[in-house]
Amino acid sequence: MVGLPKTPRGRIMSYSHSWLRRMPAALPCFLLSAAALVSVTGAFGAAMEEDHKMRVTRAVFGVARDGSVIEIFSLENGNGVVARVMTLGATLTAVEVPDRNGERDNVTLYLETAEEYVKGHPCFGSVCGRYANRIALGRFVLDGVEYRLAQNNGPNHLHGGIEGFHKKNWTAQAVEGEGYVGVRLSLESPDGDEGYPGTLKAAVTYRLTADNRLEMEYEATTDKPTVVNLTNHAYWNLAGAGNGDVLGHRLRINADRYLPVDATLIPLGPPAAVENTPFDFREEKTIGRDIARTDGGYDHCFVLNRTKEHALELCAVLKDPESGRVMEVLTTQPGVQVYTANGLNGSLGAAGKSYPKYGAVCLETQHFPDSPNRPEYPSTVLRPGERYHQLTVHRFWVD
Repeated sequence: MVGLPKTPRGRIMSYSHSWLRRMPAALPCFLLSAAALVSVTGAFGAAMEEDHKMRVTRAVFGVARDGSVIEIFSLENGNGVVARVMTLGATLTAVEVPDRNGERDNVTLYLETAEEYVKGHPCFGSVCGRYANRIALGRFVLDGVEYRLAQNNGPNHLHGGIEGFHKKNWTAQAVEGEGYVGVRLSLESPDGDEGYPGTLKAAVTYRLTADNRLEMEYEATTDKPTVVNLTNHAYWNLAGAGNGDVLGHRLRINADRYLPVDATLIPLGPPAAVENTPFDFREEKTIGRDIARTDGGYDHCFVLNRTKEHALELCAVLKDPESGRVMEVLTTQPGVQVYTANGLNGSLGAAGKSYPKYGAVCLETQHFPDSPNRPEYPSTVLRPGERYHQLTVHRFWVD
């Protein structure tokens, strides 16, 4: 089990659960249909004995560049699953789940100290915004007005710019309800922030449920027309962070189509069929089976098969045959960016382990890249009086 990292001074300040219970309650938990989620049974339940009740605790982790305090919230569901969320970047720093032998490990890549996160990282577990993914040439036109954004990824704009949401220190409060504990993080992005119009009030709520679901609920409102696309950029390795690559992981994606891209990873146009391409994950296969047929790895948006707009539906299923861990992803979003950590090279790591190329896979549920310049894609425009609302759920069990 990965312990809670210490502050630069080696000090952790914890607050009791009873104190947290007096904090304001969050919005009601998003209801999931019985048909959408299967009960957790078998090896997972047998692997772990309940060692504590559901609880959420908070601790000081470090100091952000602006001098504000970075905190970590630990969510425990009493069933062997622990999730940790840091206020800097609204970052998921840990998801600890047991394997088929009951051994628990952190299955998302992380860093050990606040200084490492403040120094910079490839969005390990952070929330990306105001617009996740790429906008071509760092520009878009909305209601006849052109907006210029930072070109921080070659000629393009990526993940909200130079000081995107992943670099902001969000404010947070613990939340809890029937069958879950969690944390709600809030951020106000002023008009003109990174070139975007409108004051955007954003929030993301992480909830860990008693039946091993990690829910991520995104909300936003604006006072001027703007564009919004929020996602979590967790790097998943179900064998445990730093335990080799994920080429042997088995992946299924509920998508008949994907978006072909140019050399700068901007979509070329309409979706294309995955059939007879290395992007065909309609049937479960290892991530490494066809990766050599891509240009250095996967970094592509898949167009999810949907039966109803805005419904919570299957996105993907990821399995590690060695540990037996399985993660199912459901989302209300229209797409998922699949990224096989092509940019990692072993220079980053934690707990004495390094993160190699292909050392994880990101399943970033989101709208399509460059949507502000593509009227044929699902719209990412948010106007005053409207509410941006998306939900993604990760469910864990042992095969």
